Amino acid sequence: MIPATACFEPLPLQAVGARLRAARFAPDPAAGPRGVCVLLNGQTEFIEKYFEVIDELRARGFAVVTMDWRGQGGSDRFLPDHRKGFVGSFHDYDEDLSTLYHWLVVPMLREGEKPVALAHSMGGHNLLRHLVARPDSFAGAVLCAPMIRVSWRGQHEWLVRLATAAQMRLGKGGGWVWGMEERDPLTMTFEKQIVTSDADRFARTQAILHGDPDLRLAGATWAWLAAALNSMDWLSAPARPEAITTPLLLVGAGQDRICLTPATRAFAGRLPYGEYLEIAGAGHEILMEQDVYRRQFWSALDAFMDKLKPPPGA
Repeated sequence: MIPATACFEPLPLQAVGARLRAARFAPDPAAGPRGVCVLLNGQTEFIEKYFEVIDELRARGFAVVTMDWRGQGGSDRFLPDHRKGFVGSFHDYDEDLSTLYHWLVVPMLREGEKPVALAHSMGGHNLLRHLVARPDSFAGAVLCAPMIRVSWRGQHEWLVRLATAAQMRLGKGGGWVWGMEERDPLTMTFEKQIVTSDADRFARTQAILHGDPDLRLAGATWAWLAAALNSMDWLSAPARPEAITTPLLLVGAGQDRICLTPATRAFAGRLPYGEYLEIAGAGHEILMEQDVYRRQFWSALDAFMDKLKPPPGA
């Protein structure tokens, strides 16, 4: 199998309001075909960060389709300072996923086939939004530390909401959320980051960013935070999780300092066909964690996918 690092060819994809960077990867010819897996990354992330994960999926027989959400990676940015994470509404992300699904995923499917998905953090949140309206569009999905509720790291949520509303009323939606400007990934050290305990994988991501600084995103603006708060409230409202009839496996990180693991566990309990696994000791970026945690994740994913989509002829 030619590794993703050697066969990556960006595909331009035009969504309403943004030009997206997408990619697709063929499965390992030596593996039994398993269909199409849609890989959805989190806020601040980019395709290249997931090359290892892409190859692990390909080795399992999946063709992989992925993209950079608008406002990050190689997709269109909307502010003069490209380090700022901005979106006007999470409806824009709905458009991104619908565009990817219609133009790249559907043409790859065999008759009667549905794709599966692997989604991390904000990618998991956006997939859940999609599934509320279109639960039959995926055969199933694994969500890794999905963004159900976020940690305010010692701040009261009511205070965060008050500050966000005030900044938006003052017309400062494009400004940095306090402290975010200091989180430029080019200067972030392993000791200061809070997403993984794996120094080697952290260094690998840093090396990619130093090779192409335009991929980096430092953190959120007030507009992004306001949109995220609105979307988290919307997704957790009565009857929304219950409307998702897609089989799902939600994986929580025991040492997550970005998303609230108890909220993920509770959300999974509201899903009609939801399963939940918590990986003790893992940081928020489980897929970028030490092998001791990643092995648990992949074992759970394999078991879930085997139940969901038996290999042809089984």
